[in-house]
Amino acid sequence: MATEIYRDAWGIPHLRAGSAAELAHAQGLVTARDRAWQLEIERHRAQGTSASFLGAGALAWDRFARRARVDDTARRCFADLERGDPGTARWVRAYVDGVNEGLADSTAPEFARTGLAPGRWEPWTPLGVWLATHILFAGFPAKLWREQVAAHLDADAIGLFATDGPGTSGSNGWLVGGERTVTGQAVIAGDPHRWIEDPGVYQQIHLSCPEFDVVGLAVPGVPGIAHFGHTGSVAWAITNAMADYQDLYRERLRRTGAGVEALGPDGVWRRASRHTETIEVAGEEPVEVEVIETGRGPVIIGGPEGIDGDPTDLAYDGGRVDPADPADSVVPADPADSVDPTDPVVPADPAAALAPPVAISLRYPPRVTGDLGFGALLPLLRARRVADVDRAFDRWAEPVNVVQAADTEGGVLHRVAGRVPVRAEANSLRVVPAWEPGHAWQGWHVPPRVGLTDGVAVMANQRGPAEPLGVEFAPPHRADRIAALLAGKERWSAADMPALHTDTHLASASPLLDHLDTLDDLTPEAAALRDRLRGWDRRMDAGSADAALYAAVRGAVVRRLAAHPAFAALTTPPAYPEVFQPWLALTPRVGFALEHLLRAEDLYGIDRPAAVRAAVEEVALRPPAGVWGDTHRLAPWRDLEPEQPYDEPGLSGDHDCVLCTSGVPGLTDRAARGPAARYVWDLARREDSRWVVPLGASGVPGSPHHRDQLPLWLAGDLVPVVTDWTRLKKETDV
Repeated sequence: MATEIYRDAWGIPHLRAGSAAELAHAQGLVTARDRAWQLEIERHRAQGTSASFLGAGALAWDRFARRARVDDTARRCFADLERGDPGTARWVRAYVDGVNEGLADSTAPEFARTGLAPGRWEPWTPLGVWLATHILFAGFPAKLWREQVAAHLDADAIGLFATDGPGTSGSNGWLVGGERTVTGQAVIAGDPHRWIEDPGVYQQIHLSCPEFDVVGLAVPGVPGIAHFGHTGSVAWAITNAMADYQDLYRERLRRTGAGVEALGPDGVWRRASRHTETIEVAGEEPVEVEVIETGRGPVIIGGPEGIDGDPTDLAYDGGRVDPADPADSVVPADPADSVDPTDPVVPADPAAALAPPVAISLRYPPRVTGDLGFGALLPLLRARRVADVDRAFDRWAEPVNVVQAADTEGGVLHRVAGRVPVRAEANSLRVVPAWEPGHAWQGWHVPPRVGLTDGVAVMANQRGPAEPLGVEFAPPHRADRIAALLAGKERWSAADMPALHTDTHLASASPLLDHLDTLDDLTPEAAALRDRLRGWDRRMDAGSADAALYAAVRGAVVRRLAAHPAFAALTTPPAYPEVFQPWLALTPRVGFALEHLLRAEDLYGIDRPAAVRAAVEEVALRPPAGVWGDTHRLAPWRDLEPEQPYDEPGLSGDHDCVLCTSGVPGLTDRAARGPAARYVWDLARREDSRWVVPLGASGVPGSPHHRDQLPLWLAGDLVPVVTDWTRLKKETDV
């Protein structure tokens, strides 16, 4: 049969082809037509070449991508895929061929604005896009923050700041079993929380061929439907497991006549791989970056001299090492980079062991294994039952997720998927010394599986099935609220789910409101503000003036705590590369950990009631004039500002609401993160399923489908999932 492209009323592509490979080609083609500029941005980010046309603002990412070997890792993983799973490799190639065909004909306006011509995708580019999208997803830079806290306060203080951090990544997801629905069949619903980007990070799509017929949310640049899909007889969805699966090692490096050597855990200096790459920067001189890889992994901070040609890459000197860690050896990151047994072994100079560490390397699973988990993608599309989804996710690698799935025969699944190494506890918590034994990876954890409780399963990045695999998790507020709402009714339908998506109750307000209750001897204006907040319903609705008052007081408290002399040493983060700075900034850390800081038995002598009192008096003198939505506005990320700026709307919700639209308390109310999509998968009738994205199906500015879903997203409404081909408009044959 000819490959056919259809569209529904929202411009969502529906594709039909005679084989999985032809369908992959069509998916690549239609994605390039709808998202050409986005695809090119992602390709350049994966290669570390985005500064060549975006300028110096993109240099920090490019430098990190080069040093972390993102593109090289993608090449390795694709080569391993060709050897071990040639069918999937051919399917990926077909997608890439479609992308290249679509890019060749692209007239996306951003190319004219920048003078950039569409480039050519390589077979491994989708793997590079996937890795570049997720390499910071597990938040390994939080280990740099913990080192700072331990060095300048103490190790016990790490727990005070324990949240999912300023780069909050997460999702809501819930599964209601058939015994709790009006149809007797399961419903799965939720919303992934990511940066809200323009175009969006998820692509609504329908893929159909003789082997399968699947609707779901694809990642532009990656074939298939990985995270959220419905085949008609089985559906699945994921949330971030908050697992820790990437390690940072302090390295001791030295230059020799032959290159660079690294001190290993056996006390021996061994040769590290080293080369230099050049990063082109639009409007400026090219920048050279030295790429070094030790037996642990690529060096992402510093070098043999500490500054290594990059003024932001300074040697780290604040760490503390526990010499009591058990002894073991370190496995090289890649056999090709292992030491040749014929090379001379240079014993370590005892004096060198006392030298300060000057570099930090990153060890992450795809670099070690050569596998990004793409072998799971085709089996997911072909799945008919929960057991098929389960087997497919056995091949999942990166990132580590919690999976929920259900089928029309009553099967349900709630499990963790992905690779988490077995290693010393210290690896998960802090930056560990590469020259000391005891920090090697020793295999992989078996992903946990759990069942339903009272007919439901809820995951919102809280401590759950992934708890043995992680360190910091999201506060339980979102998960507890979803569970409480689901417990409030015996039978649920797919149509009921948007009420959960859009719930704005803020449970994490309690610690600050409790402090307000203790305040007396306030000025009349401050007393009136206190009393007003006592009566607030704790809902962060866009039209709520009380929510705006609460947020203003919260921000003032955060700023006062962050400015206290007790935290002075944390106000200036170490001069690490810019890409890690969001994890190291004090004010966001205080803002997201405020409830812990307010409830702690003691906080380094800080008078918290006095800080709250001063904040209330400050806001009472200059209260916000409007409502929460006046300042809590959508702030999507764009690589290029629109030629005609949009008046972005006000938002309901907040960081710890189920409607998780996240600003940065103490810095800004503008929300750059939030639900990057919403979905409801109905197992009784797939056509009763619903979905929505923040903007629209098209990434082309000016297209009628560029922002047509925004009003629905704001209101909590969803777009129907269309599976009847007679209700679709045929666009073209391919």
